[in-house]
Amino acid sequence: MKVSKIELVNFKRFTDLTISDIPETAKLVLLIGSNGSGKSSLFDAFDWLNVPYKARTYSDDEASDYYQKKKNEEPKVVVKFTSGDLIEKTGYNIIKGTELVKKFIGRSSIRIVPRNSNDANPSAVSTDMDSPITYIENDTRFINDVFLYIQKINQALREPVFSGKQADTLKIFRDFIEPLNSSLLKIFGGDETTTIQIAEFQDATPRTPAKLIFKKGESKINYDLLSHGEKQVIILLINFIARKEYYSNSIIFIDEMDNHLNTALQASLLEEIVTKWISDDSQLWTASHALGFIDYARNSDIASIIDLNLINFDTKQELIPLSKNKLEVYEIAIPKATIASILKGYKLVIVENKNDEYFNSALGQDGFLFLPANNNREVFLTVKSDKDKLGLRDRDYLKSEEIEKIRGQLPNLKILLLSTFENYIYHPDNFGELRYAKFDKEEYIAEILRQKNEKLIDVVSEIGTSRTHYIEFKDCIKDDGNIKPITEALKSNIFDDFYPFFNMKKHFNKKYLTRFNYTISDLAKTQWFRGEILRVLNS
Repeated sequence: MKVSKIELVNFKRFTDLTISDIPETAKLVLLIGSNGSGKSSLFDAFDWLNVPYKARTYSDDEASDYYQKKKNEEPKVVVKFTSGDLIEKTGYNIIKGTELVKKFIGRSSIRIVPRNSNDANPSAVSTDMDSPITYIENDTRFINDVFLYIQKINQALREPVFSGKQADTLKIFRDFIEPLNSSLLKIFGGDETTTIQIAEFQDATPRTPAKLIFKKGESKINYDLLSHGEKQVIILLINFIARKEYYSNSIIFIDEMDNHLNTALQASLLEEIVTKWISDDSQLWTASHALGFIDYARNSDIASIIDLNLINFDTKQELIPLSKNKLEVYEIAIPKATIASILKGYKLVIVENKNDEYFNSALGQDGFLFLPANNNREVFLTVKSDKDKLGLRDRDYLKSEEIEKIRGQLPNLKILLLSTFENYIYHPDNFGELRYAKFDKEEYIAEILRQKNEKLIDVVSEIGTSRTHYIEFKDCIKDDGNIKPITEALKSNIFDDFYPFFNMKKHFNKKYLTRFNYTISDLAKTQWFRGEILRVLNS
């Protein structure tokens, strides 16, 4: 279940807001904007759809005061899904999608429970009847989550006893303990001695609430005594574990997940929630102006960013997901002047296939800062619209004269002289610099030649099709259709002739290299690699 479009009319702050073109691939939708930009109003809209199914609701007058912008006009919310299904609610009537509104599950920003209590009502969980009246009220569902979490473990332990069987403690560990502890390690970093881990629980009694006990090194810590940031993470994770069965094929909206977390932990938290706890058929909406959240969403293929900053609430607004090419997306978290100060002296280079990590490791000290792009099209469009940035794309199947023509039209687009980034990484001269034991350069070249000849027909057959996708042939130079220079080079047995066109990423089987226990990180730090890339950038 994925939202593709949402319309708010006369709802909360908005006169007429439309957000559209959210792709089906968006497992995460991140709303960004300064304080008071209306991010939480979107979540109010999701929550308002589900009002008829809440245990307690506002009176008509209270609802009017809270949801309507103009008192003489009914509020309206329309949600369209990638499946084509639709929800439409006007005033107090759901016009379309009555059953679909039950698929919206939200947690407000006011969800920290400082200490557990004895007020659990687990029977309300299956229908989400333990949710607060509105999205701005205190959300204490963690109390039920803890009760349910402990209840599920107890049930798994005790149920087999009545059948004369033993409990499958390994399965219980894998279902309830390991997922929580592994997520805590990924989010907070460190190991079992430095990061909190669930250690045990204590059942509720008539006078005392249930307790979750954590360990950190040799110390055991009751939930009540954890830090605010630790509680924030625990509340989220226990919620996903306890209510996992209700969160499939749903729209989950959680406001301000980043509370009291430092920048490094923000990205780790969001990545862990999105990749591990949100099912592929569900979608997470959250709002933040935290740098870690923005950075994760910008670099994720399954995230869309909606910018609500400084829009006029009183006029019709139409928004679409932000382009991730522009650094301006960070300005919500960091002022432009600060970004400029941090980047002062650096030349920004957009690279395809998200190899920025390796390029930064190799050439960061040379005054370059590499930023990722999904493909060569994104690289081209970015540097075409911003002459202050450099672009670096793979050569693929571009002829030398074509590279020169592109350089003449777009000097800030740099093109590798070899087929791919991997052609540099796995080049015999690059491998040779690390002096791996028993590495034989001539033997390695012979292996590359053997594999090239073995796959020659497949390689040649893809050239024409591959070239039809190059945006440079549409927006920069013409394709003369002559691929003979490329095919002749590939037929050659001379290494320097065929290697610039032989795609080492796609067509070379790396099994031969496994004996050397190499890492790409090490291969990207050689002087040979640095020198070759600098030659391209400075050309």
